[in-house]
Amino acid sequence: MPTRFALIPTDDIFLTTAAHRYLHVVDLPGTPEAIWQLLIADDALVSWSPVVTAVEWLSPRPFLAGATRVVTLGGFVSLRERFYRWDPGSRMTFTVDAASIPGLRHFAEDIQLQPISTGTRLTWTFAFEGVPALRPLLTAAGPANRYVTKTIARGIARRAQPIAAEVRR
Repeated sequence: MPTRFALIPTDDIFLTTAAHRYLHVVDLPGTPEAIWQLLIADDALVSWSPVVTAVEWLSPRPFLAGATRVVTLGGFVSLRERFYRWDPGSRMTFTVDAASIPGLRHFAEDIQLQPISTGTRLTWTFAFEGVPALRPLLTAAGPANRYVTKTIARGIARRAQPIAAEVRR
């Protein structure tokens, strides 16, 4: 990520109070442990959505709280993410420390996995806030942002299909 624009670190409070917050719930086949493996797979995110064009982990496996990665969107916007929560099989949460484009103040995501009778419920929260000059544009782009975040969250369902086939056997 050549040029970096620092963002303000976030926390769990920001995830519930962000100006732009998108929550998506997806029920998936398979145990939380199986879904967790999809979340941390080498092709995670990239294989789910055409919006995510690259993911590079900067931390070695096994990942823990404090792990970092760079996610590239659309081939040109890079986000450096730092996980402040890493609870294998149940929850991961990160804050974006830097972006390759200016204008973002805060950005965070939270992914929770809960067992349900048919498999696992994934709850994915995307939360961000821009600098004052960018806020009207982010508000206007709300429907597009909701759609894009929904496609990322629902993209894991396609990857979970082999698990569904295994569960049916």
